[in-house]
Amino acid sequence: METQTRQGLISETGNARNLGALGAFSSAVWENQLSHKFIHHVYFWLKHPDSANDKKKLIEGLKKLARVKTIRMSHIGIPAATRREVIDTTYSVSWLLVFDNAADQESYQKDADHLKFIEECSMLWQKVVVYDAVEEA
Repeated sequence: METQTRQGLISETGNARNLGALGAFSSAVWENQLSHKFIHHVYFWLKHPDSANDKKKLIEGLKKLARVKTIRMSHIGIPAATRREVIDTTYSVSWLLVFDNAADQESYQKDADHLKFIEECSMLWQKVVVYDAVEEA
């Protein structure tokens, strides 16, 4: 059994306490970043869902599209390995976007980069579903 000095225990306890506080702080910061934002979540079903090349092309297109100035945050994802009756894992790629407000999201819809993305990548998907959400007033 490894022995520990009193100083080492105090140091570890302090570090754990600081990490716990940092976790709480991070959670508060995250909530503040999303407060009153416009959330736009897009799900793509590829025409050829087993095509790694098509998935790669779509993800590359989304990464280029992320440079639109009104996008505050974005996340490209694929279905997680979770399996429960309420979870839909039939989509190929998801894209979560955060905008400051509905007007910025509407501007994004008309942005040249967005229109170019649709032109270059729409042949890859068979279905797109979008969920938009705002905070309850």
